[in-house]
Amino acid sequence: MDDTEQPKTLTPRMLKWAQNSALYRVSRQMLSRRQLHDAVLRKAREKFDDISVEDAQTLAATAVAFADSIGALDDDAFAQAKTRSAVRGGKSQRMIARALSRKGIDKETTQAALAEADDLTAAVALSRRRAFGPFRRAEVDDARRQKELAAMVRQGFVFELVKRVSAMSREEAEEILSQMP
Repeated sequence: MDDTEQPKTLTPRMLKWAQNSALYRVSRQMLSRRQLHDAVLRKAREKFDDISVEDAQTLAATAVAFADSIGALDDDAFAQAKTRSAVRGGKSQRMIARALSRKGIDKETTQAALAEADDLTAAVALSRRRAFGPFRRAEVDDARRQKELAAMVRQGFVFELVKRVSAMSREEAEEILSQMP
């Protein structure tokens, strides 16, 4: 092994950079542990020339440990906040679980966050956002109605629920949305 393949020793400056990078990222937005780790890892590879994979991993782990020590990382709170936001945006539990998984949230945390999510409320929110079903502005033919149903099913909602939302009156739908957290 020659000198170019040797792992670069981490300097105090590099470790301080990892802490500052973590602080900067968590001050701007709520992140999961994996998101912070991946962001710092990616940035360390860009910033430091010839950094070894192990050293970059160490910097990322240092950043996560620092953010965790100051109480800036909480995957439970992250999952709950993202779930509430997604339900308001009309996302199904299936789509929310997939998104949380991509962000590095484990299955148990995801299941706990989804316990508060309601697909009916999310489906009504989606129909309001897309002007489907009870929020339709004009009468439509069967072809358009089928397209609306298909669009909602593609968003991860069960067909029976989609039919139920589509058949609701506007007052029923607004009542459901008024009870949204």
